[in-house]
Amino acid sequence: MQDEVLILGGGVAGCAASIALARKGRSVTLIEREPTPRHKVCGEFLSGEALEDLHALGIDVASLGAVPINYVRLAAARRAATAHLPFPAKSLTRKALDTALIAAAIAVGVRVERGRSVQSLSRAPANLWQATLDDGTTYEAQTAFLATGKHDLRGHGRPKDPHQWVAFKMYYRLSAAQTADLKGASELMLYSGGYGGIQPVEDGTTNFCCVVQRRYFARAGLRWEGLLAKMQQDCPHLAMRLGGAEPLLDKPITIAHIPYGYIRRSTEDGLYCIGDQAAVIPSFTGDGISIALHTARRAAAAYLAAEPAPVFQPKLRSAMLPQMRLAEVAADGLNNALARAVLPFCLRVWPGAMRVTARLTRVTQPAAVASEAFAN
Repeated sequence: MQDEVLILGGGVAGCAASIALARKGRSVTLIEREPTPRHKVCGEFLSGEALEDLHALGIDVASLGAVPINYVRLAAARRAATAHLPFPAKSLTRKALDTALIAAAIAVGVRVERGRSVQSLSRAPANLWQATLDDGTTYEAQTAFLATGKHDLRGHGRPKDPHQWVAFKMYYRLSAAQTADLKGASELMLYSGGYGGIQPVEDGTTNFCCVVQRRYFARAGLRWEGLLAKMQQDCPHLAMRLGGAEPLLDKPITIAHIPYGYIRRSTEDGLYCIGDQAAVIPSFTGDGISIALHTARRAAAAYLAAEPAPVFQPKLRSAMLPQMRLAEVAADGLNNALARAVLPFCLRVWPGAMRVTARLTRVTQPAAVASEAFAN
């Protein structure tokens, strides 16, 4: 089966690119391995830039129940400091967002194949990209977009994660008092082996997402219950926040080997890499969804302008590199601060530092550019 464009991965980046291309009259097939949208390991923070991109795509997050986020609170041990965000932000579960994006893609004519797992992507005769699925079916196209998120496709993998990060996600229903205290806030929790974030999402639930180094997880017995107890011991603010909370999943969602700081240097002719396959920013910045949309927008614009993928990919890297490196330095600083026992100072300077870091680690373009790239 042959199309003009083949997109592998139906998450935020893949759907955004497919919508942008279909709106311009391109024939697009999108292949997604999950039969229906599901919850994923994600902080679910929508920055101002992400909201602009989603609006340009026709996604009304308010109608989906998105929750306003007005400030960020940094918590370590028993202390916390709060800073107002320098841009509008909201919070929405990935399941709700992905459902809306898939529906929008179908509405503009994208052929969506769900519940289909791609086993390989290779060059076929006539200079076509050929995707082979788990049932042996093949799809071919002159151009392919690699948007498989944190999951690598065989033959197109990213470097190993030297820190061996493991990420976990759990939904809770907090007590009435804790729900009121958390309203409008995204909290960043620090502990010796990583960090976690907790914030309200739609339907009165709360998302707790954390990343830890494997050695920290090992010290907790390689079990979620032990890890949660250790994180609460290291950061009593987290224990306070989860006091009386009801877990809403039977077990946490998890993913390992996340190569934070990775930015793709190059690509092959006709293969545009977007989302986490283009760049993986440290989670604490809350910019993951924004980067997925940003890279999808730029890749779609490059393709429509006949800019070859091997030209586009290094240009994208150069544009994102300063902000990505700053985010890495900030992430290292958060962890090293604990080792140096200077947390009281960190909490004092947090409000000003957060506002500066939030601005400097934004990697997206102005709203006018987003609107043009995602325009009907």
